[in-house]
Amino acid sequence: MNECEGPLAGIVVIDLTRVLAGPYLTMMLSEMGARVIKVETPGAGDDARHFGPFVGDESAYFATINRGKESIALNLKEPQERRILERLVGKADVVAENYRAGTMERLGLGWDRLQEINRRLVYVAVSGFGHSGPYSDRPAYDLVVQGMGGIMSMTGHGDGNPVRVGTSVGDITAGLFGVSGVLAALYDRERTGRGAKVDVAMLDCQVAILENAIGRYFAEGKVPAQTGLRHPSITPFAGLRAQNGEYLVLAAGNDTLFGKLCELLDCGDLTADKRFDSNQGRTEHGRELYERLESALSRKPVSEWLEILTEGGIPCGPINNIEQVVNDPHVAARNMIVTARGASGHEFRMPGNPLKFSTYPDPPNRGAIPDHDADREAVLGLLEDGD
Repeated sequence: MNECEGPLAGIVVIDLTRVLAGPYLTMMLSEMGARVIKVETPGAGDDARHFGPFVGDESAYFATINRGKESIALNLKEPQERRILERLVGKADVVAENYRAGTMERLGLGWDRLQEINRRLVYVAVSGFGHSGPYSDRPAYDLVVQGMGGIMSMTGHGDGNPVRVGTSVGDITAGLFGVSGVLAALYDRERTGRGAKVDVAMLDCQVAILENAIGRYFAEGKVPAQTGLRHPSITPFAGLRAQNGEYLVLAAGNDTLFGKLCELLDCGDLTADKRFDSNQGRTEHGRELYERLESALSRKPVSEWLEILTEGGIPCGPINNIEQVVNDPHVAARNMIVTARGASGHEFRMPGNPLKFSTYPDPPNRGAIPDHDADREAVLGLLEDGD
């Protein structure tokens, strides 16, 4: 059971999700204090239980996004088992699922039926393409929506070969937008007394995070291209090489910061160059500017430049690998690596919660990772008071 205190304490979530987008959504609700009851298929359970890497016989992939939940196995094709779910829905505040559009209706558990059971219910449905539109019946995974959503076409080093973003941004953004929708619907319910259906499409979420790429396309009539480590419209705002070819990133996003950067790099003549006296000019002549900046940076290693630039007020940082991230002292101070214990006693380390509430603790140890169907008795206890 969830051991985290938080602003959603008392909220009960019935979690019909599996793999990543939906479980990430419900994990974040759990992190904010909700009681999350994970409904799994009998036998195999969530597919993610079988994805590596493993610690003992437990999946680290599954553990990372299902900590603090409870598990009950129900065969929703069996009337008696479906009846248990319906009774749980009657006690719940939120139902979350990430089936393909139409699956819940085929199970007899679509929005119309859920509303009959519980008028105050918030129902969040995460799918590849949403519950309307010509693609709504298609299946999707992260890789599919990254490709269709445009982000792959802009990711890479300018050779034209598309590159997958290194984390499952298609799933994670859908999970995070889903959390926002649930919270808004719960707030609206307090005002109106009625629940709502929140329809979240992974492809929609990819379009939503294209920020200035779509704006630039409509403004310029040009298809945004790969920019590698550069920003397409702010300069200097990039990853640059220092001594021995090591990279650092720096972001001098206005004229004042650019002038200060040139002073610290001992190349003040750049500020007198008409090509570089505005952000537009610096962006238009970015290749020449970056060559000059890298020439200056080549005099010292990254570690020395980070000290000089940070002291000088220039936003900058190293390009860390994952080992460096998890051992960073600031990451540790922010409690962004937490632990949770698996059913067999193994301790898993995983990302923490980036939301820090002044009114609730942020403990280093999280609720246990549920074993398959291990919480049946506790979950059925919700139904002791009847329908």
